[in-house]
Amino acid sequence: MVMGVVLPDLVKNAHKDWNLNPHRQDTLFSSNPNHQSLLKGWRKHIEVDRLFHSSDFFREQTAILKQMILPAVSSGPVKPFFLAHIALELVLDHLLITKGKINVNKFYDQLSKANTEDLQSFLLLAGIADIQLFEKFLTGYISSKYLLSYQKTENITYALNRICMRLWPDPFSEAQLIALTSTIRAYIKTLDEDFLLIFNQMEASASMKAF
Repeated sequence: MVMGVVLPDLVKNAHKDWNLNPHRQDTLFSSNPNHQSLLKGWRKHIEVDRLFHSSDFFREQTAILKQMILPAVSSGPVKPFFLAHIALELVLDHLLITKGKINVNKFYDQLSKANTEDLQSFLLLAGIADIQLFEKFLTGYISSKYLLSYQKTENITYALNRICMRLWPDPFSEAQLIALTSTIRAYIKTLDEDFLLIFNQMEASASMKAF
């Protein structure tokens, strides 16, 4: 199920044109318990995204962060709201890791154990033809333990830059990257004491109790 939770993002990062909707084809996976677990995780991902992006926390914090980063991105192609949206999610990852709320090594260990033939057959049924491409991406993702890099603020900026480079060839100047790092560091301090609020709210949601 842990693999299923992150699988929508893994699939999209492995190939930007892959658009899978296994939750709309659940009968394809009904005969295999491991497929069912992957599908349960996939559905949880969708529900968490829905709750998060419709929350007051998301609206309020992206508005705050947008205003903070505006001076750094007053020029250039990147839209401040787009950047604030992604940066908020990376900052939450940073705080979960640095505050010891998640065990990153255990997370990657679970992904490694879930990288089985059942995962491959699930993806084949879901519509991915090039399993080797996904397998190569997944192996690299697990071995890199990239989430650990989010402990350093400058690596959050690096990740933002890499994400934006998928859309624009030169999203930021060097001066903008330095300014973004400073802004994100300041924003982290404002969110430090209250960041668990959104996680508590989502866990308390009636719609999440089904999981």
